[in-house]
Amino acid sequence: MKYDPIKRSLGDFFNQTPFFRKLFYRLLDVLLLRTWHIKKEIRKWKKQLHGKEVKILDAGMGFGQYSYFLARQSKKWDIKGVDVKEEQIADCNDFFGKTAMNNAHFEFADLTKLNEDKNIYDLVLSVDVMEHILEDEQVFRNFMHALKPGGMLLISTPSDKGGSDVHEHDEEGSSFIEEHVRDGYNIDDIQRKLKNAGFSKTEARYSYGSPGKISWRLSMKYPILMLNASKIFYLLLPFYYLLTMPFALILNYLDVRGKHQTGTGLIVKAWK
Repeated sequence: MKYDPIKRSLGDFFNQTPFFRKLFYRLLDVLLLRTWHIKKEIRKWKKQLHGKEVKILDAGMGFGQYSYFLARQSKKWDIKGVDVKEEQIADCNDFFGKTAMNNAHFEFADLTKLNEDKNIYDLVLSVDVMEHILEDEQVFRNFMHALKPGGMLLISTPSDKGGSDVHEHDEEGSSFIEEHVRDGYNIDDIQRKLKNAGFSKTEARYSYGSPGKISWRLSMKYPILMLNASKIFYLLLPFYYLLTMPFALILNYLDVRGKHQTGTGLIVKAWK
């Protein structure tokens, strides 16, 4: 089952004008439960800053939706987004230039070879990235090097409890998410790796608990399955979301507010 091609086609459609791009970001904010969790953590982090200037690395920025959110928090926040996909880097620089958001820019970087100056960033953000990188411990060391003392690394990634239904396979034997190099992280194992990389303190909690798993299927999995089956579902998608969105929003709220003994996602924080 192909996930990334659907993301790319939707990104291409919404990249036609700045208005469409902003609408795309808004839709991602609503649909993606991980965004709810990440924004919650960033708002908590922001309260500790007391208005000071900060530098942030969006490591694997993708469509740039998190850089957009960060850039809008304060003009004193300087955001650098990096990715290995040249087309997304160009798209983000073009969009941010058109919207006159001068406190964010985007560059190419392979996180396994990230060579930032030491003690640069107050925050490193990594959302849905580490499950794609085999050399994760090297990346953690690179993040540690780039952070200022006291700086924080914030990660969202699937857990080893079946994140993105990775253990489910279709008739051809393919999992729903084929692009991952690991099924997910054990909550203790990822913290051990971060401490081995030099981080002094770590915290981790489950996301996508019982409410989140249902919401993910309603708002993401089933629509993507339909779009894989036939392009006609692009026309039917708005009607599908009109029916399911109220339930998904309630489930997202419950997932963000709750404390989960287990879940298919992880929110991980580490401090230098």
